Amino acid sequence: MKSFKDRIAVVTGGGTGMGRELCIALAAEGCHVAMCDVSEANMAETKRLAQPVAPDGLRITTHICDVSDESQVLAFRDAVIKHHATDHVHLLFNNAGIGGGGAFVKGDRAEWERTFGVCWYGVYYGCRAFLPLLVNAEEGHIINTSSVNGFWATIGTTVSHTAYCAAKFAVKGFTEALITDLANNAPHVKASVVMPGHIGTSIALNTSKVLGKHGALEMSADEVAAVRQRLVAAGMPVGNVPDDDIRAAMHQRAVDFRDKAPTTAAQAAQIILGGVREGRWRILVGDDAVRLDQFVREDPENAYTDDFMKKLWSAGHLQPITTAREKT
Repeated sequence: MKSFKDRIAVVTGGGTGMGRELCIALAAEGCHVAMCDVSEANMAETKRLAQPVAPDGLRITTHICDVSDESQVLAFRDAVIKHHATDHVHLLFNNAGIGGGGAFVKGDRAEWERTFGVCWYGVYYGCRAFLPLLVNAEEGHIINTSSVNGFWATIGTTVSHTAYCAAKFAVKGFTEALITDLANNAPHVKASVVMPGHIGTSIALNTSKVLGKHGALEMSADEVAAVRQRLVAAGMPVGNVPDDDIRAAMHQRAVDFRDKAPTTAAQAAQIILGGVREGRWRILVGDDAVRLDQFVREDPENAYTDDFMKKLWSAGHLQPITTAREKT
């Protein structure tokens, strides 16, 4: 699909981050956009940013939808059909995602399943709902967002990260399997898996809201104690740091994740759309994703060791997080 002009694109998680930037970039190229998100306000802001760069008459619609709920995804599909007066779409970006559910051994099961539900079932339900509309188009493309955590299941040797990684591995494997399935049964529809590294998005800030938890600045004493224990285990001297300093450090960490990333969400959107134009099924986003992919392939047996993490750090990736007090 060399051009997106006059196409119809569906984007999940369009309210912030890469989803927002995909909506804006697609609209700028003359592509009609149907986005969903759990936040009407965030989608309204995306639409406000997209409309000035879009041609006159372009349709940009917003739809409330929790992608982990199949009934809501089906309602989203029906709304797209109605509001875009169509029986087909050309592009499906299964982009919505959250973090959370890190610990399997001692973690909260509801949080684990909520995270897995959004990150995996959101992709699965999206494909189930919209595949018939993609098949109805003269050409179609499914773009599923996995992660570097779809081929490397950790963010460090002292931090549990099970639900997100399990979901992203599932997305990667499913999308790769779709390539053959589509080639045999709907060859005019393609599939790509997107594997971003550290992208400047609000996922760390938004996850708590989606999970119904406190934000970093509102963490309870018990939540602070759990964070402190994890930081101490990682070798950080925070045993006697005041609770409010821990809260401030975790909030700043989420802000820095968005604002100091090596790749912006807008840059990521352009890389993804470039991959779609080129017909690539495997789209690594960011130099850190490319390097991590290389490191894991070169030394898979040691991918979950301290030495591997030190190698990443020495290459300038996934640097250890310091606390607010250490920064001062």
